[in-house]
Amino acid sequence: MYLKSILTIIIYLVLSNSFDNQVFAQEYKIKTIVIDAGHGGKDGATHGVYSKEKDVALKTALNLGRALQDSLKDIKVIYTRESDVFIPLYERINIANNAKADLFISIHLNDMPVRVSRVVDYYKKVRGRKVPVYRTVTSKSTSTRGTETFVSGTGRLGEQDEVIKRENASMFLEENYQKNYEGFIANTPESDIMLSLMKQTNRERSLKFASMLQQEYVNAGRINRGVQEKSLAVLARAAMPAVLTEIGFVSNPEEEDYMNSPEGQNEIVSGIIKAIKNYKRIAETSF
Repeated sequence: MYLKSILTIIIYLVLSNSFDNQVFAQEYKIKTIVIDAGHGGKDGATHGVYSKEKDVALKTALNLGRALQDSLKDIKVIYTRESDVFIPLYERINIANNAKADLFISIHLNDMPVRVSRVVDYYKKVRGRKVPVYRTVTSKSTSTRGTETFVSGTGRLGEQDEVIKRENASMFLEENYQKNYEGFIANTPESDIMLSLMKQTNRERSLKFASMLQQEYVNAGRINRGVQEKSLAVLARAAMPAVLTEIGFVSNPEEEDYMNSPEGQNEIVSGIIKAIKNYKRIAETSF
């Protein structure tokens, strides 16, 4: 045990001093981008007045991919889905990992929770007294608007890891979970260290791209709800910089119209592409 601990410390020191030089100091190029249209198939109940999140997310993803290939000829675009089908979370990120993607973008639409309350419906007389009769009313905020982008957080490693374990606990029920999650189930101190260093590097790059993305939304006049770090299952096992971006609130009628309109789609896609270009330029010259 003593020798193993010493070995672990040595590996940590070596990796922490040379990890960037040996792994990431190679000529860094953004060559492959995976675009993930959130939800799909049976996973797609979120909706606005007339459209569903899964459909608008898919339309945006396909529009983004086509525009990206037109503007950056050297970029390979891979979709996690191109139709209304259900794709498990582990398969979405595995598509990116297996393709050795340089960037993962998951597109979603935001929604407000339904609130349940009781209101007086009418009064009835009971033994000469008026007694209120209640009814249940559901409501949802339709005024909340704006964009926000998430990255997989590492601010509280212990807490986040527990959340990720709970969110992904069902993977151990899968017949081939070792194959499905190969490379992400760390069971040695050495692999823990390597994954921790990779995760930290990807976190910083994810935050950089997320900030650029939010800035483009702001430039287009959108409300900025900021960049947040969350323990999201679809991002947790990414082996590359990865973000989940909420392009607007489907629960807000004005934003629903905007996201469904050709003008809105063009503006959203254009902003994402500008962010990708800015990130690509900085990544390939500074990282």
